Amino acid sequence: MRDYKQLNGLALAYVGDAVYEVYIRDYLVSQGQTRPNQLHKMATHYVSAKAQAQLIHEMMEEDILTEEEELYYRRGRNSKSYTSAKNADITTYRISTGFEALMGYLHLTNQEDRLNELVEWCIKKVGELNEKKAK
Repeated sequence: MRDYKQLNGLALAYVGDAVYEVYIRDYLVSQGQTRPNQLHKMATHYVSAKAQAQLIHEMMEEDILTEEEELYYRRGRNSKSYTSAKNADITTYRISTGFEALMGYLHLTNQEDRLNELVEWCIKKVGELNEKKAK
């Protein structure tokens, strides 16, 4: 398929899940993390359904997404999936699917600068949220 804008939300999320995970893994390793168990534990702060739902909520609240990006987020969020996350309720899971669909859409349409910008924003935001929790 050449026109990735026509993909359904779950197909976009399938790609977006992998793309976002690679960005996060690259980031964690670049920060000096090398122990697999620690890497996995740290990655969940970024890639769990709960974390992704929180991030997309913050993006919407801060109004940083374009109308088109919101459209692809909603496409993923509204997709009917027959699976669910192990550690999340269905609403959180669907919101995180929307987050992943957005990441997949940006990747597949070669909007790498925008994808980098949003992933960097996510990494910074997770750091801020973790600092708040630690206080």
